[in-house]
Amino acid sequence: MTRILFIIVAQLLFILHAHSQAKLLVDNETYDFGEVEWKRPATALFNITNTGDKPLVISEIIPDCACSVAQWTTAPIAPGEKGKIEVTFDAKALGSFHKSVALLSNADELRYLHFKGKVVEKLKDFSKTHPFAIGSLRIDKQEIIFPDATQGEQPTVEISVANLSNKSYEPVIMHLPSYVTMEVNPPLLEHGERGSIKLTLNSEQLSNVGLNESTVYLSRFTGDKVSEENAIPLRAILLPDFANLSASDKARAPHLEVSIKETNISQLLAVKGKARCDITLTNTGASTLRIMNVQVVGKGATVSLKKSMLQPNQSTRLRVTIDKKALSNEASSVGLLLITNNPKQPKTEININY
Repeated sequence: MTRILFIIVAQLLFILHAHSQAKLLVDNETYDFGEVEWKRPATALFNITNTGDKPLVISEIIPDCACSVAQWTTAPIAPGEKGKIEVTFDAKALGSFHKSVALLSNADELRYLHFKGKVVEKLKDFSKTHPFAIGSLRIDKQEIIFPDATQGEQPTVEISVANLSNKSYEPVIMHLPSYVTMEVNPPLLEHGERGSIKLTLNSEQLSNVGLNESTVYLSRFTGDKVSEENAIPLRAILLPDFANLSASDKARAPHLEVSIKETNISQLLAVKGKARCDITLTNTGASTLRIMNVQVVGKGATVSLKKSMLQPNQSTRLRVTIDKKALSNEASSVGLLLITNNPKQPKTEININY
């Protein structure tokens, strides 16, 4: 009966949103947990992209049972931008499970997301829950990416660590930047045990808006070796704080429009060692647009910006030069991050595939 009501409510709400021009793309509509340890909540992550031409707004996520709760990107997702949905399953009942949530938005169709797996009394296979191996330790994240923050906020990231060695280890993250603190629980892991490392971003220690990057290292104990094998990239984006902006200023805010959100230059690089891409930036808002930072995310690209201050309806050129020799063999794209004084959308990302 509960599931029938769930479907009816979802379909009624879908009809209300059927004429929107926002479009929603999900990277994977079914998340497979594999084995989940009893009474240890597990979270499924669904990455979403707005492929439409209007801002995407997720209004509600409706689980089909009380065993799960959802969190999602609540701010409007601009065309071409990304968001995420996290569904946490409580794992209180042993046995196999297959659950769903309904995704309600102003997109042009109702979407269902699914997650499945098996709750076991004690986890033995860590390959699904901890897919990344660093020596005899396994972790659930390949990189550390903090949620975007404004100055003063303290978002956290938690890394789950499993010890598959026959020895006892005290896993820690070494070479942490000064703006990140760490808590390890428990401090000692025996064979087959799992623990967590909680990292907190102290954003008040960041002085410049934009991307802050570092490389940290997962070690078995304090003073362990540092090498590429145990390196983990760490990223945090500091956004401008608009808390003191008046309602009238927000109503007259600037707005950045870019001529290209994503492009592919593989054909150019096939015949040349370097390729150039020009992107037009336009202020379609009602007040002065300030481009506060332009950064390259990845290797092999340089940028030059003609103007950083744009009056309403004014445009400028952002030139990107790609050097084929300097590109990373482990990646297939270079990203650009633009930070502006637009309070509704201070962050704009551009992807250049090669």
